[in-house]
Amino acid sequence: MKHLAPLPKGCGNSQSRLLRWLALTLGAGLLMVGSAQTAQAKPALGKQWPNSKQMSFEAIDHTAWNTLLQKYVDDDGYVAYAKWQRNKSDHRALLNYLADLGRANPAMSSSPQARVAFWINAYNAVTIEGILQEYPTSSIRNHTARVFGYNIWQDLPLKVGNSEYSLEAIEHEKLRKLGEPRIHFAIVCASVGCPRLLNQAYTAAGLERQLSENTRDFFSRRQNFRVDAKRGRIDVSSILDWFGTDFGANQSEQFRYLKKFLPDSAQRLATNPRTTVGYLDYDWSLNDQSRKK
Repeated sequence: MKHLAPLPKGCGNSQSRLLRWLALTLGAGLLMVGSAQTAQAKPALGKQWPNSKQMSFEAIDHTAWNTLLQKYVDDDGYVAYAKWQRNKSDHRALLNYLADLGRANPAMSSSPQARVAFWINAYNAVTIEGILQEYPTSSIRNHTARVFGYNIWQDLPLKVGNSEYSLEAIEHEKLRKLGEPRIHFAIVCASVGCPRLLNQAYTAAGLERQLSENTRDFFSRRQNFRVDAKRGRIDVSSILDWFGTDFGANQSEQFRYLKKFLPDSAQRLATNPRTTVGYLDYDWSLNDQSRKK
């Protein structure tokens, strides 16, 4: 099966950043010609809080985010973007929640579970806000310019503590360094090929259950995982191609880690070293309830 190689899920890679840097150094004349397409980063989301108002990840309240998810996200992770965008009060509630996230101070002591839950919620909330700013749209990839122009993964930062974090930074510099690979089945880039957007906020207390349930759900869906026992082949989401090393150094280690989250009928085949593994095409179409098949 074919898979997308140019850019991993959710973020640009070093090659794309190099291309953007080279483009920005080509000269003022070229930039002026393309000025309509060279928009810079948008104003940062959230709020800068004084040090005296900052707190640990443990103390951040995700209730408002949970309420919004319950209202606008269905059990398959599809979002009622149009309805959410029309409801000015609930859009403001999302912005207020993002502002509250700014109270978190990463330097303060917090449990690993609180850190993971915080950054997952932050990633997903920023993504939703980024889509609401552009809606109607058919895909997040419409807003991820490689060279000139706005890239939602790099140019829509969130203020947290005394710093700003892009979606790319949240994913690669924060979440992936926390040693919990199941974050790849929790953070959502507003696409059908993503794991479902869980319609509840992640919390420190519920994190293990939530990550386990969403990982099992991910592998239960044919768009993400297919088994051909007769051929000795499995086809899996490109997420495992892009981020496989987060689960283990090689294919055998990766599927040993994931085994308990796979359908019972696939567990033996997935951990058989003779099994052939392919990667499925990634569906970048918007996870929009109005487009749900």
